[in-house]
Amino acid sequence: MKLVIFAGGSGRRLWPLSLKSSPKQFEPILGEKSTLQLAVDRVLPQYGAENIFISTNELYVPILEKQLPELPPENFIGEPTRRDLAAAVGLAISHLAHYASDDEPIGILWGDNYMDEVTTFRAVLKSAETLVATGKAKIVFMGETPRFANDNLGWIGMRGQVDTLDGLPVYGFKTLTYRPPLDECQRMFAAQSHVWNTGYFVTSVGYIKQKYAELQPEMWSDLSKIADMIGKDGYTATLHEIYPTLLETSFDDAVLHHLPAEDGAVLHAEMGWSDPGTLYALKEALNPSEEANVTRGLVIEHGSRDSLLYNYQNDKLLAAIGLDGMIVVNTENAILVVHKDQIPLVKKLVNQMVGTNLEKFT
Repeated sequence: MKLVIFAGGSGRRLWPLSLKSSPKQFEPILGEKSTLQLAVDRVLPQYGAENIFISTNELYVPILEKQLPELPPENFIGEPTRRDLAAAVGLAISHLAHYASDDEPIGILWGDNYMDEVTTFRAVLKSAETLVATGKAKIVFMGETPRFANDNLGWIGMRGQVDTLDGLPVYGFKTLTYRPPLDECQRMFAAQSHVWNTGYFVTSVGYIKQKYAELQPEMWSDLSKIADMIGKDGYTATLHEIYPTLLETSFDDAVLHHLPAEDGAVLHAEMGWSDPGTLYALKEALNPSEEANVTRGLVIEHGSRDSLLYNYQNDKLLAAIGLDGMIVVNTENAILVVHKDQIPLVKKLVNQMVGTNLEKFT
């Protein structure tokens, strides 16, 4: 099986940990390795460097070469501009099709998540590969067994159990729902009818090519012109000419929401998966207790609770007293102080700086 890990997001909701020059997936937000390096580490022993591809903006390819020297340079898929995920996934599939047969399983993974239970994740991924390789499912969605009614995530709706594979129940696929209202999340959580959508899935090259051609024929026609040039001298020029003209839409809207339910299957387990897309989500992922603080670097606090205190400057002390639900991040680039309830405004603040003399800090 060949795998593509997507690592092209700008991560503005995690500013100032995540910058335009080095987005969150390239930063060692937890420990000494970036989340992208951790994502590669999870699959490298099982699948080998030659079968792991990375999709990102071409501006970040030098970062990939530095952080992932074990991967072949030709496995780095650079987008010349951001056109959302329908175009990005289509470009990645075009590259994988260059190296894989139509019936070979492929896995779609993401480079900005955490996974506490790596062994469990590998088992689920292998079972998903087996289901596709044996023709029992055309696409297998990998879900995280929900820990609570989270309205900041997508959810996968399941039909009844249809099989068991390597001790894992296999469920029929029903629906994908993106960030449903809290009351709906509570209903789904109580009914145990849905699981968290990690965004990871396994399918085959041929199936996705077929669905792009069927559902997005104009986009697939253009992507095919790019694919015809892979490995040839005119590839870069063709990519830069065609890719910016592709429809800018999500992969879910372009493809996934239109798939027949009977084509899919669902596997889920307690993989310890989390997607800390905001600074408070990062705090919750590291320690969900509202009485606990999460700190990094030279930090001293007294009488604070439910706060994230990150200090990336070794020659400066971050001192906090009596904070409740606060995010304080000190980097060489900027200092951010924000209450957890105002976290959605971080991205808006960064967007306001773009195009001004403050853009250099983003």
